[in-house]
Amino acid sequence: MRYIVALYEVDRAYGGPEEGGWWYDTGDLRRPLALAPTNDAAVAIAARANRLLDRLQRNKRPVDSAAYDGGRHRALVFTTTAPPSYPAERPRYC
Repeated sequence: MRYIVALYEVDRAYGGPEEGGWWYDTGDLRRPLALAPTNDAAVAIAARANRLLDRLQRNKRPVDSAAYDGGRHRALVFTTTAPPSYPAERPRYC
């Protein structure tokens, strides 16, 4: 099995008015970063990329800020292929 590390631009989307309103995390694929033969290797690559991204993005507003205007990225690990966006389906409030 192979693992792919991909770069996503992250955001938040409004889920609904239940319990005073709720939000969920979303992401759009920007580019694949690396292929790894094992999960441990892929996680290590993603962790290193995210440490670098944290330093580069330290002056950007956090995703959960009401004034967030985009531009934050995260590296995520997937098996075989990276989806064009996540989540695949809009979550429902339970």
